[in-house]
Amino acid sequence: MEFIREVLGIISQYYSYLLSGVGYTMLIALIGTAAGFLIGLITGVIRTAPRSKNAVLRVLHKIVNAIIAIYIELFRGTPMMVQAMVIYWGYAFLNDGATLPLIPAGLFIVSINTGAYMAEIVRGGIISVDRGQLEGAYSVGMTHAQAMGKVVIPQVLQNILPSISNEFVINIKDTSVLNVIGVTELYYMAGVIKRINLQTFQVYTVICVLYFVLTFTVTRLLRLAEKKLAGSDSYTICGSGSDSQAEIHIREAQ
Repeated sequence: MEFIREVLGIISQYYSYLLSGVGYTMLIALIGTAAGFLIGLITGVIRTAPRSKNAVLRVLHKIVNAIIAIYIELFRGTPMMVQAMVIYWGYAFLNDGATLPLIPAGLFIVSINTGAYMAEIVRGGIISVDRGQLEGAYSVGMTHAQAMGKVVIPQVLQNILPSISNEFVINIKDTSVLNVIGVTELYYMAGVIKRINLQTFQVYTVICVLYFVLTFTVTRLLRLAEKKLAGSDSYTICGSGSDSQAEIHIREAQ
Protein backbone atom coordinates (compact mmCIF):
# COMPACT_ATOMS: atom_id res chain seq x y z
CA MET A 1 0.00 0.00 0.00
CA GLU A 2 1.06 3.54 -0.76
CA PHE A 3 0.24 4.68 2.78
CA ILE A 4 2.52 2.08 4.36
CA ARG A 5 5.36 3.01 1.99
CA GLU A 6 4.94 6.66 2.94
CA VAL A 7 4.98 5.84 6.66
CA LEU A 8 8.11 3.72 6.29
CA GLY A 9 9.65 6.50 4.21
CA ILE A 10 9.03 8.99 7.03
CA ILE A 11 10.68 6.67 9.55
CA SER A 12 13.73 6.04 7.37
CA GLN A 13 14.15 9.65 6.29
CA TYR A 14 13.44 11.43 9.57
CA TYR A 15 14.54 8.83 12.13
CA SER A 16 17.04 11.28 13.64
CA TYR A 17 14.24 13.76 14.34
CA LEU A 18 12.10 11.00 15.83
CA LEU A 19 14.89 9.64 18.03
CA SER A 20 15.65 13.13 19.29
CA GLY A 21 11.99 13.66 20.14
CA VAL A 22 11.74 10.30 21.91
CA GLY A 23 14.91 11.04 23.87
CA TYR A 24 13.70 14.40 25.16
CA THR A 25 10.23 13.00 25.88
CA MET A 26 11.63 10.18 28.02
CA LEU A 27 14.17 12.46 29.71
CA ILE A 28 11.55 15.00 30.75
CA ALA A 29 9.02 12.33 31.78
CA LEU A 30 11.55 10.38 33.86
CA ILE A 31 13.21 13.30 35.63
CA GLY A 32 9.89 15.13 36.02
CA THR A 33 8.30 12.08 37.65
CA ALA A 34 11.27 11.53 39.99
CA ALA A 35 11.38 15.20 41.01
CA GLY A 36 7.61 15.28 41.37
CA PHE A 37 7.76 12.25 43.65
CA LEU A 38 10.33 13.97 45.89
CA ILE A 39 8.10 17.05 46.07
CA GLY A 40 5.11 14.84 46.87
CA LEU A 41 7.05 12.91 49.52
CA ILE A 42 8.20 16.06 51.31
CA THR A 43 4.78 17.73 51.21
CA GLY A 44 3.01 14.49 52.16
CA VAL A 45 5.20 14.03 55.23
CA ILE A 46 4.73 17.67 56.26
CA ARG A 47 0.95 17.50 55.91
CA THR A 48 0.68 14.33 58.01
CA ALA A 49 3.13 15.44 60.72
CA PRO A 50 1.65 15.48 64.25
CA ARG A 51 0.87 18.77 65.95
CA SER A 52 3.77 20.20 67.90
CA LYS A 53 3.45 21.22 71.53
CA ASN A 54 5.29 24.43 70.68
CA ALA A 55 2.84 27.21 69.79
CA VAL A 56 5.21 28.83 67.27
CA LEU A 57 5.79 25.52 65.48
CA ARG A 58 2.04 24.87 65.39
CA VAL A 59 1.41 28.22 63.71
CA LEU A 60 4.28 27.64 61.28
CA HIS A 61 2.92 24.19 60.46
CA LYS A 62 -0.50 25.65 59.70
CA ILE A 63 0.99 28.29 57.41
CA VAL A 64 3.08 25.71 55.52
CA ASN A 65 0.05 23.41 55.24
CA ALA A 66 -2.00 26.28 53.81
CA ILE A 67 0.70 27.07 51.22
CA ILE A 68 0.92 23.39 50.24
CA ALA A 69 -2.87 23.15 49.95
CA ILE A 70 -2.97 26.20 47.65
CA TYR A 71 -0.14 24.75 45.53
CA ILE A 72 -1.93 21.39 45.18
CA GLU A 73 -5.30 22.91 44.31
CA LEU A 74 -3.75 25.37 41.84
CA PHE A 75 -1.71 22.84 39.88
CA ARG A 76 -4.32 20.10 39.98
CA GLY A 77 -7.04 22.51 38.95
CA THR A 78 -5.40 23.97 35.84
CA PRO A 79 -4.13 22.31 32.62
CA MET A 80 -0.38 21.72 32.31
CA MET A 81 -0.44 23.53 28.95
CA VAL A 82 -1.69 26.71 30.63
CA GLN A 83 0.82 26.30 33.44
CA ALA A 84 3.61 26.00 30.86
CA MET A 85 2.56 29.24 29.16
CA VAL A 86 2.17 31.16 32.42
CA ILE A 87 5.50 29.99 33.87
CA TYR A 88 7.55 30.33 30.68
CA TRP A 89 6.17 33.66 29.51
CA GLY A 90 5.66 34.92 33.05
CA TYR A 91 9.39 34.54 33.61
CA ALA A 92 10.03 36.45 30.37
CA PHE A 93 7.59 39.19 31.47
CA LEU A 94 9.44 39.62 34.77
CA ASN A 95 12.90 39.56 33.15
CA ASP A 96 12.58 42.02 30.25
CA GLY A 97 11.87 39.31 27.69
CA ALA A 98 14.63 36.90 28.72
CA THR A 99 13.23 33.37 28.60
CA LEU A 100 14.13 30.19 30.46
CA PRO A 101 16.21 27.51 28.68
CA LEU A 102 13.66 25.19 27.09
CA ILE A 103 14.64 21.79 28.52
CA PRO A 104 15.11 23.04 32.12
CA ALA A 105 11.81 24.90 31.75
CA GLY A 106 10.07 21.72 30.61
CA LEU A 107 11.58 19.73 33.48
CA PHE A 108 10.48 22.35 36.00
CA ILE A 109 6.92 22.50 34.66
CA VAL A 110 6.44 18.72 34.61
CA SER A 111 8.05 18.35 38.05
CA ILE A 112 5.86 20.84 39.89
CA ASN A 113 2.74 19.61 38.10
CA THR A 114 3.53 16.00 39.00
CA GLY A 115 4.43 17.03 42.55
CA ALA A 116 0.90 18.33 43.13
CA TYR A 117 -0.57 14.93 42.25
CA MET A 118 2.14 13.01 44.09
CA ALA A 119 1.49 15.02 47.25
CA GLU A 120 -2.02 13.59 47.52
CA ILE A 121 -0.85 10.09 46.54
CA VAL A 122 1.82 10.10 49.26
CA ARG A 123 -0.53 11.59 51.85
CA GLY A 124 -3.07 8.89 51.12
CA GLY A 125 -0.34 6.24 51.36
CA ILE A 126 0.79 7.53 54.77
CA ILE A 127 -2.77 7.65 56.09
CA SER A 128 -3.37 4.06 54.89
CA VAL A 129 -0.58 2.70 57.13
CA ASP A 130 -2.02 1.42 60.41
CA ARG A 131 -1.68 4.06 63.12
CA GLY A 132 -0.62 1.36 65.56
CA GLN A 133 2.67 0.89 63.73
CA LEU A 134 3.56 4.53 64.23
CA GLU A 135 2.60 4.36 67.89
CA GLY A 136 4.65 1.18 68.26
CA ALA A 137 7.66 3.00 66.83
CA TYR A 138 7.15 5.82 69.34
CA SER A 139 6.92 3.28 72.17
CA VAL A 140 10.42 1.94 71.46
CA GLY A 141 11.89 5.44 71.57
CA MET A 142 11.85 6.49 67.91
CA THR A 143 11.34 10.13 67.02
CA HIS A 144 8.69 11.03 64.45
CA ALA A 145 11.35 11.38 61.74
CA GLN A 146 12.83 7.97 62.58
CA ALA A 147 9.40 6.32 62.66
CA MET A 148 8.50 7.79 59.28
CA GLY A 149 11.84 6.87 57.70
CA LYS A 150 12.16 3.33 59.07
CA VAL A 151 8.57 2.16 59.55
CA VAL A 152 6.02 4.16 57.56
CA ILE A 153 7.73 5.37 54.38
CA PRO A 154 9.01 1.91 53.28
CA GLN A 155 5.43 0.61 53.41
CA VAL A 156 4.10 3.72 51.69
CA LEU A 157 6.56 3.30 48.81
CA GLN A 158 5.42 -0.25 48.19
CA ASN A 159 1.75 0.72 48.39
CA ILE A 160 1.96 3.70 46.04
CA LEU A 161 4.36 2.21 43.49
CA PRO A 162 1.51 1.50 41.01
CA SER A 163 0.40 5.14 41.28
CA ILE A 164 3.96 6.39 40.70
CA SER A 165 4.21 4.12 37.65
CA ASN A 166 0.92 5.49 36.38
CA GLU A 167 2.14 9.07 36.77
CA PHE A 168 5.27 8.22 34.77
CA VAL A 169 3.18 6.82 31.91
CA ILE A 170 0.90 9.87 32.00
CA ASN A 171 3.93 12.18 31.87
CA ILE A 172 5.26 10.43 28.77
CA LYS A 173 2.07 11.50 27.00
CA ASP A 174 1.66 14.87 28.70
CA THR A 175 5.10 16.12 27.69
CA SER A 176 3.42 16.76 24.32
CA VAL A 177 1.86 19.94 25.74
CA LEU A 178 5.33 21.45 26.14
CA ASN A 179 5.44 22.02 22.39
CA VAL A 180 3.53 25.27 23.07
CA ILE A 181 6.74 26.79 24.48
CA GLY A 182 9.01 25.15 21.90
CA VAL A 183 10.40 22.15 23.81
CA THR A 184 11.65 19.75 21.13
CA GLU A 185 9.90 16.62 22.41
CA LEU A 186 8.25 14.03 20.19
CA TYR A 187 5.07 15.97 19.33
CA TYR A 188 7.09 19.07 18.47
CA MET A 189 9.23 17.00 16.11
CA ALA A 190 6.04 15.78 14.41
CA GLY A 191 5.23 19.39 13.56
CA VAL A 192 8.73 19.93 12.18
CA ILE A 193 8.51 16.86 9.93
CA LYS A 194 4.97 17.73 8.81
CA ARG A 195 6.06 21.20 7.72
CA ILE A 196 8.86 19.65 5.66
CA ASN A 197 6.98 16.89 3.80
CA LEU A 198 3.35 18.09 4.16
CA GLN A 199 2.17 14.53 4.98
CA THR A 200 0.13 15.36 8.06
CA PHE A 201 -1.80 12.11 8.51
CA GLN A 202 1.19 9.89 7.82
CA VAL A 203 3.43 11.81 10.22
CA TYR A 204 0.99 11.76 13.12
CA THR A 205 0.30 8.07 12.53
CA VAL A 206 4.01 7.42 13.11
CA ILE A 207 3.97 9.62 16.23
CA CYS A 208 0.88 7.84 17.56
CA VAL A 209 2.56 4.45 17.16
CA LEU A 210 5.72 5.70 18.87
CA TYR A 211 3.77 7.01 21.88
CA PHE A 212 1.96 3.69 22.13
CA VAL A 213 5.20 1.70 21.96
CA LEU A 214 6.77 3.90 24.66
CA THR A 215 3.83 3.71 27.07
CA PHE A 216 3.19 -0.01 26.45
CA THR A 217 6.85 -0.91 27.00
CA VAL A 218 7.21 1.23 30.11
CA THR A 219 3.97 -0.14 31.57
CA ARG A 220 5.12 -3.74 31.13
CA LEU A 221 8.56 -3.02 32.60
CA LEU A 222 7.07 -1.26 35.62
CA ARG A 223 4.63 -4.11 36.26
CA LEU A 224 7.54 -6.52 36.16
CA ALA A 225 9.40 -4.34 38.68
CA GLU A 226 6.33 -4.29 40.94
CA LYS A 227 6.18 -8.10 40.90
CA LYS A 228 9.87 -8.33 41.74
CA LEU A 229 9.49 -5.94 44.67
CA ALA A 230 6.44 -7.83 45.93
CA GLY A 231 8.62 -10.93 46.43
CA SER A 232 7.87 -14.57 45.91
CA ASP A 233 4.38 -16.03 46.26
CA SER A 234 5.89 -19.03 48.02
CA TYR A 235 8.12 -18.61 51.06
CA THR A 236 9.01 -20.19 54.40
CA ILE A 237 9.03 -18.64 57.87
CA CYS A 238 11.49 -20.50 60.10
CA GLY A 239 11.26 -20.59 63.87
CA SER A 240 8.52 -19.82 66.39
CA GLY A 241 8.20 -18.63 69.94
CA SER A 242 7.80 -22.16 71.29
CA ASP A 243 9.80 -24.31 68.86
CA SER A 244 12.92 -23.04 67.17
CA GLN A 245 12.69 -25.86 64.62
CA ALA A 246 9.16 -24.95 63.52
CA GLU A 247 8.59 -23.97 59.94
CA ILE A 248 5.54 -22.40 58.35
CA HIS A 249 5.14 -22.90 54.63
CA ILE A 250 2.99 -20.27 52.98
CA ARG A 251 1.73 -20.19 49.44
CA GLU A 252 -0.70 -17.58 48.18
CA ALA A 253 -3.83 -18.82 46.50
CA GLN A 254 -3.51 -18.48 42.76
